[in-house]
Amino acid sequence: MNNELKFRLAKADDLADIVKMLSDDTLGATREKFELILSDNYLKAFENITNDPNQELTIIELNGEKVGTYQLTFIQYLTHQGGLRAQIEAVRTISNYRGQGIGTKVFEYIIERAKQKGCNMLQLTSDKQRPDAIKFYEAIGFVPTHEGMKLKL
Repeated sequence: MNNELKFRLAKADDLADIVKMLSDDTLGATREKFELILSDNYLKAFENITNDPNQELTIIELNGEKVGTYQLTFIQYLTHQGGLRAQIEAVRTISNYRGQGIGTKVFEYIIERAKQKGCNMLQLTSDKQRPDAIKFYEAIGFVPTHEGMKLKL
């Protein structure tokens, strides 16, 4: 075993594993619905994401095992002199691999990927009910510069 993380774009046969990862924590368990046969909503969302050149849904493997995922969206703005931003969402490491430094390596990769695409900013939001995640993001250099707000529809 070489313990090297491998990053690749998700394929259709990864979808169930991704949904399982998204549901593998306290908050995710209340929002996601992992079943052997996934709802059409997941299938449609996967198609939309993978067909959009400004989206990257990524699988992270360690020694051939899927251990994580994230979604990276590239957003063109007029602000910041017409800058390009990367929005990171749905970052997950499967529970039995958490706390082993994988998250730091994943974010090193994500930051480099955003730079390669020409982004001048990488942004994320984190639920306030995830204080450990927020501490992690701050420890790797993210700064809470804005107050995020959401309106549930």
